[in-house]
Amino acid sequence: MAGGGRDRLPQGEQPRCAMAQQIERVGVLGAGLMGHGIVQVAAEAGYDVVVREVDEETLQKGLGKIEKQLARAVEKGRSSQQDADAVRGRIRGTTHYRELADCDLVIEAITESLPLKLEMWREIDEIVKPDAVFATNTSSLAVIDQAAVTSRPGQFVGLHYFNPAQVMKLVEVVRCVTSTEEALQTALQFARSEGKLAIPTRDKAGFIVNRLLVPYMLDAIRAHEEGVGSVVEIDEAMKAGAGHPMGPLTLADFVGLDTLGSICDVMFDEFRERRFARPPALRKMLSAGWFGRKSGMGFYDHSGEAPVQNPGV
Repeated sequence: MAGGGRDRLPQGEQPRCAMAQQIERVGVLGAGLMGHGIVQVAAEAGYDVVVREVDEETLQKGLGKIEKQLARAVEKGRSSQQDADAVRGRIRGTTHYRELADCDLVIEAITESLPLKLEMWREIDEIVKPDAVFATNTSSLAVIDQAAVTSRPGQFVGLHYFNPAQVMKLVEVVRCVTSTEEALQTALQFARSEGKLAIPTRDKAGFIVNRLLVPYMLDAIRAHEEGVGSVVEIDEAMKAGAGHPMGPLTLADFVGLDTLGSICDVMFDEFRERRFARPPALRKMLSAGWFGRKSGMGFYDHSGEAPVQNPGV
């Protein structure tokens, strides 16, 4: 049933309906790396979802990824075909902003470019009903910069999902200086209804996770530059010595070196500390078009069946 997910709260968690808006229909802007996962998670939680992309080809590519994930869940016995069909039936794709007019919550998951996001919000703001809550999935940009270009800065928050959204438990719920308590509670309850661990945080560069994780990955790059160890040696040492599921350089490839570079720039602009700056190796790899797993080449060569260390780094 549409919107059924909103009733599912963690055990012992008391609903705070007086402080939160009711969400029935969710709009998602972008069906790419993060967007398609956010769409799937919301639909699996029982919400009707409208996803908008720039063109039909990109839209169908994103919907195809969702269908592939649903089919895999059925194949592995984690879901029935009936449930998978119901999830897919709650998802509607479009290339027009006007299809999001009646959404109660709109989540942005487009390219991590502030000018593009601002242009999009200005257009969406005039179309979506006035009482809807807006949320950005940005991993590093200031939420207030986006909220300020809309007519509803009080109804604007951050909902930072992690990749892959279908698997990763955490959602950082970001309150900017204009966010109302109602908007924050709406976002928290929505994320919890999806079965996520919703952690509230302030609108500071990197929020919680990237504030701590990005300098760690950058230090690993610098350690490799300084000859402390090879790519594989650094990764294996951190896995075995710190209990991490993947090493920092594998993680950098997984996140995307272009994404990592963008987050670096935002954090360095805010804090002006060397630990947030791009190391020379990262700058050179980005110039070469090595973005990690998404491009096939990063600290590892991902073109084969299993990744191997990139001999060029």
